Amino acid sequence: MTLLNDLPQTRLQFYLTSPYPCSYLPEQTACSQVVTPAHLVDSQAYSELIRAGFRRSGLFTYRPQCGHCQACTPVRVAVDGFHPNRTQRRTGSRNAGLIATPHTPHFDTRHFDLYRRYQSARHPGGGMDHDDREQYTHFLVQSNVDTYLVAFHEAGELRMVSLIDQVADGLSAVYTFYDPDLSQRSLGVYNVLWQIELARSLGLPFVYLGYWIAGSRKMAYKSQYQPLQGLIDAEWRPFSAT
Repeated sequence: MTLLNDLPQTRLQFYLTSPYPCSYLPEQTACSQVVTPAHLVDSQAYSELIRAGFRRSGLFTYRPQCGHCQACTPVRVAVDGFHPNRTQRRTGSRNAGLIATPHTPHFDTRHFDLYRRYQSARHPGGGMDHDDREQYTHFLVQSNVDTYLVAFHEAGELRMVSLIDQVADGLSAVYTFYDPDLSQRSLGVYNVLWQIELARSLGLPFVYLGYWIAGSRKMAYKSQYQPLQGLIDAEWRPFSAT
């Protein structure tokens, strides 16, 4: 346990979890450094924490702290330098009919039904495909920071939902789920592109994408958004997977 003293007007403690099965690398164990108490992690504190490589899940703020493994690299897109490539431009065009509506985080049965369909199709057997309303709420609805819940509709049909945090220097992509029957539309790619453009319109320099992990197909895709920066040896540096 350590005590953090450099965040203004907060008194935060850090705890190391016991080892648990890694969600991204098979046959690996992981540990996380967790921030408590949760109610003190407000937008000001979280803006500092995310720059130090932390992420949040509901009221749970953490970063990987695995002594035997350094595979998780926090990454963020430098918005001003980003220009979509040819494939990304095509994805934007395919999804131009989507209408985004931001809300404060709340429970909506239609969102929950889409979430369950998405988890069952994209992550069967991962545990989240059996989340009930309470688990969903803890994961996606609860927040002590500035959070948007953005619903994307097309022709009146719900296609995608995205949770986005706004921090002092950017946006943080928390979680996105979408209609699994539309996999050919690359809705996940479109969502990242949409967040980059939202950050640009707000004058925010970065979009935080969480962790890049070379050995995980679910996480390695983030290197497609350049220029990318990675937090390496406590310093944000230009980052490429090559």
